[in-house]
This record gives sequence, structure tokens and C-alpha cells, in this order.
Amino acid sequence: MTRFLASFLATLLAVSTAAAQYPQRPVRIVIPFGAGSATDSVMRVLAPPLSAALGQQVVIEPRPGADGAVSAIEVMRSAPDGYTFGVGSGGPLAAVPALRKNPPYDVNNDFTPITDIGRYTVFLFINSAVPATNLQEFVAHVKANPGKLAYGTGNPSGIVAFAQMNALLGLDMLHVPYKSAPLVMPDLLANRVQALMDPPAVALAYVREGKLRALVTTLNRRSPLLPDVPTIHEAGVPQFTISNWMGLVGPAKLPREIVERINREVGTVLRRPEVVVALEKQAFLPNPSTPEQFSAFIREQVQSYGSLLRAAGVQPD
Repeated sequence: MTRFLASFLATLLAVSTAAAQYPQRPVRIVIPFGAGSATDSVMRVLAPPLSAALGQQVVIEPRPGADGAVSAIEVMRSAPDGYTFGVGSGGPLAAVPALRKNPPYDVNNDFTPITDIGRYTVFLFINSAVPATNLQEFVAHVKANPGKLAYGTGNPSGIVAFAQMNALLGLDMLHVPYKSAPLVMPDLLANRVQALMDPPAVALAYVREGKLRALVTTLNRRSPLLPDVPTIHEAGVPQFTISNWMGLVGPAKLPREIVERINREVGTVLRRPEVVVALEKQAFLPNPSTPEQFSAFIREQVQSYGSLLRAAGVQPD
């Protein structure tokens, strides 16, 4: 019994020592969308100050595919040692379980929530050839031409957002799916698809050139990037609830000491004034949280996405 107790105490000491010295090598963060995506841009703002805080390089690794499930599966299968994390967002963590009859993972049990990171500012963009300068005119034009206009999506959050908007406003538009949102842009500019909901990183320049129009933002406050563009609530659709969010998760059974360390460091970085300013330029609003708050938020989002998709008539594949 004494020998067992000594062994147990030695193991506890080893774990405690390892946690105190963590991290001892680079930390990687797997993201569900490709280079140049809004997620990639945000994480590359956060990586340098987070690297400095941890004393080890934070490496951002895009793993796009399967609506974000590719990156989520990689995180799920990683060792719970604090050297692999993943960006969790509405796509892989909420939409994939809602869009598939047999999801490749259990969101509530296969991941360790670390922290909420924040919200993307998303706009409804349309090609300038569409005869509409506001949401009401766009709705009227779509209803006058049922089934003739097309919208592009490059991620599950876009699918859910359009599904809710179309259901709320009674719109009949053709859905054209793409592997990522940046791939929609050439067809949107060529008027082969007429609408896109996306952060403004790529589209903003085309709005300023007059090639695209931004009709509304889906957040509940206007963006300083396009301050004249109303929120979707201001435009008369207060029932619209979808927001594009992102947070940080690890594999299941991640030690609490590591969860608390990463949560603390990410939260500190997100509150730094220069980081807030840099993220505002990416149309991103920081929203750090506790692990428990983020866990509850994920559960709520899984239920919400499923309910919204069912109400819009979208059935799991």
C-alpha cells in the first residue's frame, strides 16, 4: 500500500511539474478553413502575441474540407497534451452535427472547450447589377423573380444564415455551394451568383469600387468599416439570430491546468488594445470567455442550428 501511494504521489508530482513547464515545444492551432479565409486572418493576428505569452511558437495550420469536419477530426484524434488545439466555429461544431445524419464526432464529448474568441462581422453582399440598394428592394426583386437569383456559400454558417433569412422573408433562390467562401467571389463579381454572406476581408475593396453592394450586416451593431450599412435588425428582420463565431477547443480529456493556462493567455491577448484594433480591421469583435461559458454556448448553438435548419426545411444528409 505504501509503495502504491509513493508511486501515485510521484505520478502526481511528474504531472504537476510537466504542467508548470508547459509548453516545451511549438503549439499548433488547426483551423477549418483555408489560407486567406477570415478565420486564417484572425488567427494570424493572434498568433504572434500568443507565441510571446507562451514562450513557444504558435503555428496556424489550415485543414479545410468537409464543412470544417476535417480539422475537427484531426483535433479530436490528437493527444490531449496541450500541443494541438483547433478553432471551433459554427461550421464544424454546430452545422456539421445538424447537417449530417451520422456526424463524425460528438461535439459535447469529443472536445475540450477552452474559450470563446469572438464574432465575425458578416455582410450580405450582392452584385451591383442587381437592382436593389437596400434589403427591402432586394427582397422585392427576388420575389418578383422566384428561382432566378442564386446565392453562393463557402461554409456551413453561410448555409444556415441563408436558410434562416430565406425562411423568414419567404425567398426562393438557387443555392450554389463552394468549397470555401473566397471561391464564391469570382462568380459573384461576374454575376453568375448574385448574393453572398461573408466577412468583408475580400469583398470590401469591391464594394468601394462599386462592383458589389453591402445591404446589411448580420451582427447587432454596425461596423466601422461600412458605417452606413444597417444591421439586419434595423432593416426590419429582428427575428434573424445567426451569428458567425469562433472559439478554441482541444481534444477530450485535456488537463485542467493546460485549459486554464491557454484560456488565461488567449483572454489576455484578446483584451490588448493593439490586438483589438488589429481585429477591428478584420471586422472581428473579440469575446473571450471562461471554458464553462464557451461549453454552454456550444451546446446552445448545436440546438439552435438544428432547429433553424429543420424550420427552413433543410434535412440532414
